[in-house]
Amino acid sequence: MMSFSYLQSSKIILPPSSVSHSLHRSSLLTFNTQRQATKHHCLCTRALDAPQASDYEAVINDRFQKRKKLKIAIVGFGNFGQFLAKTLVRQGHKVLAHSISDCSDIARTLGVSFFTDTDNLCEEHPEVVLLCTSIISTESVLRSLPLQRLKRSTLFVDVLSVKEFPRKLLLQILPSEFDVLCTHPMFGPESGKDSWKGLPFVYEKVRIGEEESSISRCEKFLDIFAQEGCRMVEMSCVEHDKEAAGSQFITHTIGRILEKVGLESTSINTKGYETLLNLVENTSGDSFDLYFGLFMYNKNAIEQLERLVMAFESLKKQLFGHSHDILRKQLFENVGDFEVYNQLKPVIPEILQNGNELQHDHFEKRKKLKIAIVGFGNFGQFLAKTLVRQGHHVSAHSISDCSDMAQNLGVSFFTDTDDLCEEHPEVVLLCTSILSTEAVLRSLPLQKLKRSTLFVDVLSVKEFPRKLLLQILPSEFDILCTHPMFGPESGRNSWKGLPFVYEKVRIGDEESRISRYEKFLDIFAQEGCRLVEMSCAEHDREAAGSQFITHTMGRILEKFGIKSTSINTKGYETLLNLVKNTSGDSFDLYYGLFIYNKNAMEQLERLDMAFESLKNQLFGNLHDILRKQRFGNVEGIKIVASQNNG
Repeated sequence: MMSFSYLQSSKIILPPSSVSHSLHRSSLLTFNTQRQATKHHCLCTRALDAPQASDYEAVINDRFQKRKKLKIAIVGFGNFGQFLAKTLVRQGHKVLAHSISDCSDIARTLGVSFFTDTDNLCEEHPEVVLLCTSIISTESVLRSLPLQRLKRSTLFVDVLSVKEFPRKLLLQILPSEFDVLCTHPMFGPESGKDSWKGLPFVYEKVRIGEEESSISRCEKFLDIFAQEGCRMVEMSCVEHDKEAAGSQFITHTIGRILEKVGLESTSINTKGYETLLNLVENTSGDSFDLYFGLFMYNKNAIEQLERLVMAFESLKKQLFGHSHDILRKQLFENVGDFEVYNQLKPVIPEILQNGNELQHDHFEKRKKLKIAIVGFGNFGQFLAKTLVRQGHHVSAHSISDCSDMAQNLGVSFFTDTDDLCEEHPEVVLLCTSILSTEAVLRSLPLQKLKRSTLFVDVLSVKEFPRKLLLQILPSEFDILCTHPMFGPESGRNSWKGLPFVYEKVRIGDEESRISRYEKFLDIFAQEGCRLVEMSCAEHDREAAGSQFITHTMGRILEKFGIKSTSINTKGYETLLNLVKNTSGDSFDLYYGLFIYNKNAMEQLERLDMAFESLKNQLFGNLHDILRKQRFGNVEGIKIVASQNNG
């Protein structure tokens, strides 16, 4: 759309002769001046939406954006306050801060105005007062604020990890004119360092005025977190504390127990152990005050702690009770009396000597192996899928009839071990439970196998099967002790990067035997496993500090009855995944990690001591507070929890 302006260039009509000569001259000069200034612009054309001398659209947009921004005062400018401030400033909000300790330098680098005096802070009339104090100091800090210097209906927001306590406190202390919003960003500087996307932000609009300005201000504040991709969860404070006691408190408790155990990364970390290391990292950065607050100010926490204690005690009883049963059988029931084997044992070498010689050239030409899996349970079937996919010829035996499953997988199943051994497998892969390994091994008709057959075990402990294989197998047989440190759950998608530990216990010098064990190792190398050559003794020492602890924590939490909530934190998700990854394994596997690894008992004792230490720390701190309340400053008792709101 265009607008047109006309400047007449025709002769000027002079005033009547009655007008004085001076006026005539003045008018003529004015006209000539105007004409000279506009002689090149007799016709001016301009679009209505073109930039004006004053861009009204930009001005309006700028005012709109400013109206969307808030003036926020952070009270308690410690780690969490600074963590939130970065995002608030980045989003364009004006941020003020106060803390007992002088954080002016940090505030300046973040673009925050710092106030050492709360009177000066409140006289700035912030729209929102954001309480980022520790839970223990919240009441004293709140009571110390000069509320009379704030504007009426100022919005108070807390971000404490428990909610019922601050809700009651804010309603009790703040005048009714003030708005109250109770929130809990269920993440922190560690778990939210990369992104807040998908992380839960819980809130309850405790007291928000009916005026449009109050409602709008509350929505603007919540939008800060929505913009960052948080999962916004509106929930009552009572409901929050009930769910958080089952998730956040347990997460921090497990993290602190493991921190006291002194978990360290090993060269053979499993996926489950990595989650525990990450859990310790995510929780160790939080102060003990925060953890103690979760315990002290959430009425549901003590019940959760008691359940955790009971779960741990139940697991210990199960472990030691199982040991007692085995010992009784050994003492009174003569279990393990392998008479047939003992009768055959002296003649086995002679039978093997008279067997057919191995055809070395034939082995060398073959790229694929003939593998017999003894023990065709979950793990045996799990390995069989990959062996068949790679083209190896796989046969299997198990006490239970797994012929249908074997047929589905492309595996030849044998109910009789004589028939299995007469097939002359190149590799016998022992996938039995550790408790039954000796009995199964002694029951095999070794005389029906070719000499120098390679025996491979995949047990989760290594010193025990190493000694067993060397003791039972004639010297002609090769022995490779291995441990794929993953299972059907942790390795269901890929084996890439997962550790496969092995020791060449006894491998003959012949080229064919060396080639055979290398072909077997190559099965796992092809799948991307991280092959780790390590002695069985070294494996058990490292595995006791990783695998046994991982399974122990998984089983404790399973007995505890851990369940997903609507406000899962990242840490709690790792615990849920840990239970999922360990619960599928049999108790025999876990018990084997305990009874057949001499280092496991030490780890269990350390875990027990760490748990007791944490309980003593919790209840000792509680005792100090109760004494302080009862006796005041008598004997100079100090509350262990810091009163620093920074």
